[in-house]
Amino acid sequence: MARMDTNSLLRRLPKTDELLKRSDVAELSASFPRPLVLDCLRDAVESVRARIRAGDEVDFDDDSIVAAAGELLIERMTPSLRRVINATGIIVHTNLGRSVLAPEAIAAAVDVAGHYSTLEYDVRTAERGSRHVHVESLLCRLTGAEAAMAVNNNAAAVLLGIAALAQGREAIVSRGQLVEIGGSFRIPDVMAQSGATMVEVGATNKTHLRDYEHAIGEKTGLLLKVHSSNFRVVGFTEEVTLAELVELGRRRGVPVYEDQGSGVLVDLKPYGLPDEPTVASSVAAGADLVSVSGDKLLGGPQAGILVGRAETIAKCKAHPLARALRLDKMTLAALEATLRLYLDPERAMERIPTLRMLTKRPEHVAVRARHMVDVIGEGCGDAYWVAAMPDTSRAGGGALPMADIPTTVVTVAPRTMSANELEARLRLGEPAIVARIKDDRVLIDPRTLSDGEEDLVIERLLAIAAEG
Repeated sequence: MARMDTNSLLRRLPKTDELLKRSDVAELSASFPRPLVLDCLRDAVESVRARIRAGDEVDFDDDSIVAAAGELLIERMTPSLRRVINATGIIVHTNLGRSVLAPEAIAAAVDVAGHYSTLEYDVRTAERGSRHVHVESLLCRLTGAEAAMAVNNNAAAVLLGIAALAQGREAIVSRGQLVEIGGSFRIPDVMAQSGATMVEVGATNKTHLRDYEHAIGEKTGLLLKVHSSNFRVVGFTEEVTLAELVELGRRRGVPVYEDQGSGVLVDLKPYGLPDEPTVASSVAAGADLVSVSGDKLLGGPQAGILVGRAETIAKCKAHPLARALRLDKMTLAALEATLRLYLDPERAMERIPTLRMLTKRPEHVAVRARHMVDVIGEGCGDAYWVAAMPDTSRAGGGALPMADIPTTVVTVAPRTMSANELEARLRLGEPAIVARIKDDRVLIDPRTLSDGEEDLVIERLLAIAAEG
């Protein structure tokens, strides 16, 4: 009998050709690509067929199968890479795309994306140009370097820099600077891929100038200094300054390369943030090569920036890896526009979202938080207990690891559900709102909300409260 029931149910399954004749399916075909509609219909039917064969209790009809196909269509047509609202208080949030671009950078990227461009064309001479020119002069002016170039991220910049200067030779680095960056990428691994032989000197907590000097030999091609942008070693510590390393390099005829990481172009100390060396300070100290990220504290698109002496940058440009790691036209346009903002530092602080969020005064964040609390409290009924509370924002992105940035968060304690459920409902909406949970409460940090996003957060919280 069970076998007969199974066969009977299988015979009831509609044929795809029959479903395609329905008016509601025709409406789907008008909104979605017809081949995808067909695939989703087949998959919806096959899903029911598999459940029947597995012996599950299945209640279905043509309407339910078409509805299931519609849900599959929406799921498959929803972009995987899409906007989220960052309410975490982590400014350069790596998982959420790091820096938000300035309006000028967005406009520049859109302009070259929709049109042909001067990517590698010189309109003055009608000859082939170089994509390096779009940012090189700006980087030199902002950092004091003789030459510059940009590649697709800072790990690529490190790989290219070491390969260009020390491939087939030795690169000396302090044992305390063998860092791991996001995604488990480590300096020793990058070094190995560059073709250089890594020579470790010193100890984890202390490295002296004499350690480098004793390690220099006939095969030495590079002295590498990795700035601890994403960690700090405290206590009984000592490290060689860049100036000391440069003096040693000059004396022994070995180039010095500093991977600075964060990409600070303006002094952040006046804004109450920890002392972080600027790119210009490393260039002024005499480094032959300096590399930084474009999408961390610089506040631009993902890029790896290399600045330094003309002969050093020339080696990097001429290396075969340079073509494999080069930037596309949209990233170059966004980076150029971001760098132009730095020509007026005050304007840069206002227009570049990363800098604006980092330096926003705590009292201004508090005003925004209290406004959100008032509106949510008035509209949520008894669904939440809500208050403005002091907390700490973070720079994120492996930058300023010791910086406690004072903020005020909107603290939401739901009364009809758990904090985990509320956080999930915020996150699974459209657009997703990514918040934090602390002490069984959901925290919304206005410091990382873009203009107008507080209204979207308020609307979502009130809608969830109304749904119960």
